[in-house]
Amino acid sequence: MSEDSTGSVSTFADLNLPKHILKAITRVGYESPSPIQAATIPALLKGGDVLGMAQTGTGKTAAFALPILANIDVKKSKPQALVLCPTRELALQVAEAFQAYAADIKGFHVMPIYGGHDMRAQLRGLQRGVHVIVGTPGRLLDHLDRRSLDLSELKTLVLDEADEMLRMGFNEDVEAILEKTPNTRQIALFSATMPPPIRRVADKYLKNPEEVRIETSVTTNENIEQHYWLVSGTNKLEALTRILEVEEFDGMIVFVRTKTSTVDLAEKLNARGFSASPLNGDMNQTLRQRTVDQLKKGQLDMVIATDVAARGLDVERISHVLNYDIPYDDEAYVHRIGRTGRAGRKGKAILFVAPRERRMLRSIEKTTRQKISQMQLPSRDELIDRRATAFKTSVLEGLNNEDKGFFQKIVAELCHEQEASPEDIAAALAYLLQKDRPLLPPKEKPKAKKPEQTHKERSKDSKDGKYIPNLGNAQTLREYPEIVMERFRLAVGHKDQVTPREIVGAIANEADIDGCYIGQIKIYDNYSTVDLPAGMPNELLETLKKTRVKQRQLNIERGADSSTDGKENDSNNGKPSNRPPRANKSGEKSRKPKRTGEGKKKRKPD
Repeated sequence: MSEDSTGSVSTFADLNLPKHILKAITRVGYESPSPIQAATIPALLKGGDVLGMAQTGTGKTAAFALPILANIDVKKSKPQALVLCPTRELALQVAEAFQAYAADIKGFHVMPIYGGHDMRAQLRGLQRGVHVIVGTPGRLLDHLDRRSLDLSELKTLVLDEADEMLRMGFNEDVEAILEKTPNTRQIALFSATMPPPIRRVADKYLKNPEEVRIETSVTTNENIEQHYWLVSGTNKLEALTRILEVEEFDGMIVFVRTKTSTVDLAEKLNARGFSASPLNGDMNQTLRQRTVDQLKKGQLDMVIATDVAARGLDVERISHVLNYDIPYDDEAYVHRIGRTGRAGRKGKAILFVAPRERRMLRSIEKTTRQKISQMQLPSRDELIDRRATAFKTSVLEGLNNEDKGFFQKIVAELCHEQEASPEDIAAALAYLLQKDRPLLPPKEKPKAKKPEQTHKERSKDSKDGKYIPNLGNAQTLREYPEIVMERFRLAVGHKDQVTPREIVGAIANEADIDGCYIGQIKIYDNYSTVDLPAGMPNELLETLKKTRVKQRQLNIERGADSSTDGKENDSNNGKPSNRPPRANKSGEKSRKPKRTGEGKKKRKPD
């Protein structure tokens, strides 16, 4: 079936979902099924296979999660559904969505499984029992090899963003996992594109699938100026405070994910001198309406709202929408920022994006077909100017006070008693007045200078926040030219029972580097070496230093001697341990790029 609309399906109730699922959908704030949900849910509820072509952000998580939950049996402790995702970020996102949709299913357990996370914690979770597993291929295959994951009662297998898994080099792992699942399982495969390898997997493993093709037409209002701030260093509350102090706004909606957050953030903002109120689904209609009326009349600067509570909200003076928490659904983003820029008026939308949420930002841009520009926080000087201006305004109000004669007398006495000038006394009073909210914020720490890089040897292109080596005019995997590689040393080795697959997964997920750019890996007793593109930015290396594999930080370092492979510190005098790295399904034990020249290696991705 090829669908671009919901047809006769106008509500979730039309899809024959259980009442407890419908209740959760209402709580989350979904009003009507998206096209992918309307086309997919009935097919999956019937037990058939589905082959879906849909972009990220079209609502496909709910499209497969809701029918899975409708058929879940909480009395059984073995996994009944398995969702394969290309990255840890997506796995966590999908697991959180399952948890939200299953809020009324007592005893339900979902578990994310991915590389770089404590294996022992995952083993304990699996032993306790879990109904749905969401994970990345490498770590899932590890558990299957260990026999710590029992898929004998698996009813549904979902391949989410299959083309992304193929691009990251997980196709062999995915097929290895498919081979270890029962023949009776139902499969739902979702992919934004359908290249030949994905079509081959579908033809081999899916049984008479119902094909669903969704074309997205989500757009944002051209009157809305869109920006994002990449969360780093300064925490989100401090960043929000700076923006509120410097940004010229009339009324604002700040969106968060949970009802608790609406109350917490409103209280913190009020403590900092702003007029804010929560707006959430727990508020009765009278209180909600009173809050909206206060916003309309200018008695409130802003409301802190959830998606559900802000549904249908239309207040003319809303000039800004700030996404304090990034929405999981691209369409939810469009609905959020649609609260401003109405009736031809100009509006501004700001989105807070954590480093691990950058792929969600790219998804929003792809869905809305609009580039969201990165913004910088207001500088310390801008903040000082704004605070000084506000302070002067409050002092001028005091000058117009008819009762200031009494205070003039006190100031005169102080000047006489302390032999101080009126300016000194005024400065002291000003200090006391602003002490709880200083006009001079703390000085910012200077940023470390980045080493200069030549264009020929390295590139730090920031394409949608992802590090991309200098690839000339490369467009597809097959067209990548040779790239210069550099060797790095990692503080994990055979004694930590680490595998090449876990190293690849950790680097690909944490540093947001495509797997095709990760070269040869050698594992020794006390450490490992890995070849990565030359000119890796320092900020990516700082991220990788803190990344954990087998409960140990990688502590990545540049410049492992490629002629000695870092022999100087190896307990076996530089020779790899007699214990070989675990082979993958094809028997490959290390990733070996082609070599050219001395000390530098060039490779073409497979």
